[in-house]
Amino acid sequence: MSSIIGPASFEFFGIFPAAILSFILPVVGVGLFAYIMARRLAPLVRAAPDYRLDHIGRRIQKLIVIWLGQIRQPRYMLAGVLHIVIFAGFLILSIRSVSLVVIGLSDGFVMPGFGGWPGVVYNILKDYAATFVLIACIIAGIRRGVFKPARYAVPEKYGKDHTAEAVFVLGIIATLMISESLFEASELAYALKETGDAHFVAPLTLVWFFKILLSGASFDFLQGLHIFSYFLHDVTFFFFLCFLPLGKHFHVITSFFNVFFMRLDKGKIKPVRHGVTAEQLDDLESFGVKKLEDFTWKHMLDFYSCADCGRCSDQCPANAVGRPLSPRFISIKARDLMFKNYPLSGEIYKSKMLVEDIYTEDEIWSCTTCGACEEECPLAIEYIDKMVDLRRGMVDEGMVPQSLQKPLKALEKRGNPYGKMEKKRADWALEKEFKAAYTIKDLGKDAADTLYFVDSITSYDDNIQEIARHTAVILQQAGVDFGILGKEEKDSGNEVLRFGEEMLYQDLKEQNTQAILDTGVKQIVTADPHAYNALKNDYTGLPPVRHISQVVAEKITSGALSLKPCLDPDKVYVYHDPCYLGRHNGVYDDPRQALDAIEGLTRVEMEKSRDRSFCCGGGGLMLFYEPEEDTRMGVLRVNMAAEAGANVIVTACPFCLVNIQDAIKVAGKEGEMEALDFTELIVRHLR
Repeated sequence: MSSIIGPASFEFFGIFPAAILSFILPVVGVGLFAYIMARRLAPLVRAAPDYRLDHIGRRIQKLIVIWLGQIRQPRYMLAGVLHIVIFAGFLILSIRSVSLVVIGLSDGFVMPGFGGWPGVVYNILKDYAATFVLIACIIAGIRRGVFKPARYAVPEKYGKDHTAEAVFVLGIIATLMISESLFEASELAYALKETGDAHFVAPLTLVWFFKILLSGASFDFLQGLHIFSYFLHDVTFFFFLCFLPLGKHFHVITSFFNVFFMRLDKGKIKPVRHGVTAEQLDDLESFGVKKLEDFTWKHMLDFYSCADCGRCSDQCPANAVGRPLSPRFISIKARDLMFKNYPLSGEIYKSKMLVEDIYTEDEIWSCTTCGACEEECPLAIEYIDKMVDLRRGMVDEGMVPQSLQKPLKALEKRGNPYGKMEKKRADWALEKEFKAAYTIKDLGKDAADTLYFVDSITSYDDNIQEIARHTAVILQQAGVDFGILGKEEKDSGNEVLRFGEEMLYQDLKEQNTQAILDTGVKQIVTADPHAYNALKNDYTGLPPVRHISQVVAEKITSGALSLKPCLDPDKVYVYHDPCYLGRHNGVYDDPRQALDAIEGLTRVEMEKSRDRSFCCGGGGLMLFYEPEEDTRMGVLRVNMAAEAGANVIVTACPFCLVNIQDAIKVAGKEGEMEALDFTELIVRHLR
């Protein structure tokens, strides 16, 4: 292109070959990076096992959609778009950065496959990429350093603020973009000045601007700038590579692997220890996570991969109401501990009990396992399994909140958290008017195609038993041949498992599984999303499980159920997505489809709906837990419904109904708003 001397042929002061420096930099840079990575991998080698090589096809698909496609980034639009631009630019310019390393040893080197027209196309693409990345860095730097969005703030108790590091890294990226563009622009300006040959440059790119800016520069200046910009880029490139594993920007390296090894199936909880069956649990000396090394290697990779973006905590309902929990700092505190216990040099420190060292009991018990944090994380970081594992460790150490001890003992003794007699589990069917009109089969005596699994709250809570009766009415009117287990039914154990009482959960699961299989039913229906999740995801070997909303939607479509026009057309309805029906199991459309089948019913959506639904705070044993909080989750949810213009909140979960009904009272909105269960609304409108 020109007679400008490239870095491979240039000599400093006419005697020292620049190629020697071009060789030393990558050797030192790669060697140092390899050493740092070896130290960073040390805790993962010592971690608990975790099998993540199943379903390779699905993992590649997730990698393409979540990592490469950055599908979750635009959920926070401005930050997301900026990140996508920087990420895409990095991918495009990585080819150029590698080429530049080789160009320092061989002038004019072209990456195989990038000669001719493909190289021309790539040059245009990378020039625009560098330009847009620089613009994105400037905007992101101003946003992070000046405007400082609240979700990035670090409370004093959690350590230092990371704004300086973030802005510093944006500066490094900007330096890479500028130096690469200057390297090319100086060569083009030299050629134009020497031969008058004006090579095509993509308009309005950095290279284009720099070429114009340098058009009047001398040959010596252009030559010096060419070499300076090359080595500035080279030094910055290898410095950045080695800097990444030292802080929160480690995710630039680990995110690819973290997404590939992500949990594929929602709603499930990892076993106590991978490779250990339920029958072998008695042989374990310790349960759950107590020390750092008790986490699995994937969960440690999660800690390394946290980008400290704050999205998880911004969506966390526990954090929103002032509970002592921020998912973001569950990761950050563990990562800091990994850095501390596994330093880059010297001895490895002995790990202490995590709940005494970096976490508090209230912090771990505050989680409702709603899954909002996991749904939001753009890097597929898992939290629920970690919280459950930490609780397993706490339960194993006898660290159980006082308010939970009584319901857990009742579950162990009676199979329900209320401590009521097993024989009273089907008393909901004995209500006078209901019993006169409907007969419910006992599958211990009679056969049926379908099991209606009622679960504990609907069986024993006087105010919630109406859901059981409404569900039975719907099933009978839809022509479903069903029965119940009655006294043979135990609590599904969904919350028992998630509260870390593993052996109790295993006992409940075993009893329920045997009772269900003995009936010979072909399908299971429940109106409780927590039971739905447990039977569908935690149990194995059962018939297909469906939620009542799925049955209703299907029967309306087939014509087996017909609904009357809305009885209260002046009211405005909003559907609240229960966490264990929506986020954990993806059932969003069926309940809405059923509501929309009621002619004249006006339905609106809350801002936080579907996979961003806001937890009511009352899942399972959370009804018995007494956390420290500034306000109730349910109150915030009721206010969200009011802001959407609704005066009737419809939910499809007994726990949500309890919490939202209470929240309406606490919020002082009695008479203004009401809460209805999905089944009640449907029964009211059955023809």
